Amino acid sequence: MHLPEYFLLFAAMGLVTYVPRWLPLLYLAHRRLPQWLIDWLSLIPVAILSALLAPILLTHAEPRTLDITQPELLVAVPTFLIAWKTKSLGGTVIAGMLFYWLAGLLL
Repeated sequence: MHLPEYFLLFAAMGLVTYVPRWLPLLYLAHRRLPQWLIDWLSLIPVAILSALLAPILLTHAEPRTLDITQPELLVAVPTFLIAWKTKSLGGTVIAGMLFYWLAGLLL
């Protein structure tokens, strides 16, 4: 590939990334959304986080088998409680790292 082709490739990748984010904003910017849709959309971050964390915390190895004695799950519970109590991202990350380190030493 030559330099102009790289520029064209980067521009096309930027366009493909930008347009799907821009079109909904452009379309919905001046519209009033129904409350049920707003409530439903507010659940998406929780659902995505749950989908990412559940396999790591509750299953073990390949093929995936349920294992509730995972050190990650044992560490996640007190980390979650600290996050809920303090509402501090930095404190939660440090506490989670500390709990994981302690779990590695003790288990």
